[in-house]
Amino acid sequence: MEYEIEQMQPSDWEQVKKIYIEGIRTGIATFQSEAPTYEEWDKAHHKFCRLVARLNNEVLGWVALSPSSSRPCYSGVAELSIYISENSRGNGLGSALLVEAVKHSEENGIWTLYSGIIRDNAKSIKLHKKCGFREIGIREKVAKMPSGKWHDVMLMERRSKVIGIG
Repeated sequence: MEYEIEQMQPSDWEQVKKIYIEGIRTGIATFQSEAPTYEEWDKAHHKFCRLVARLNNEVLGWVALSPSSSRPCYSGVAELSIYISENSRGNGLGSALLVEAVKHSEENGIWTLYSGIIRDNAKSIKLHKKCGFREIGIREKVAKMPSGKWHDVMLMERRSKVIGIG
């Protein structure tokens, strides 16, 4: 598959949202029950490190970072979200997006990336481990799905070896 990884554009939102909705439907990708508006999503995410994998004009997957705190001491810590379209899973696209996100995050002064992954999402946990993330803990029954089912969340982080090492 010959895709390009590029900066996400506002015009990509409908395709990004569609992939996010596919994730919602899995029941193990997010606790959200519906996709936000672009304005809500845009406000919640850093303006940098918004990447899409694109083949021709089709978005196959995306990754973005959210600030972890408004406190200045945590300016180099960000939460990573990654979603791959149903038809593009299992071919290395997630790894390529994650590697590129690490590069972009470090270029923008991020020293720690973290993800909160529903514990049942074994493929996402495996992807994160493959890309240098480590398990740092489990939040037991921290949130429940709209269906009422409770889930544990695995916290994973990746500490930069080039930013914030002093």
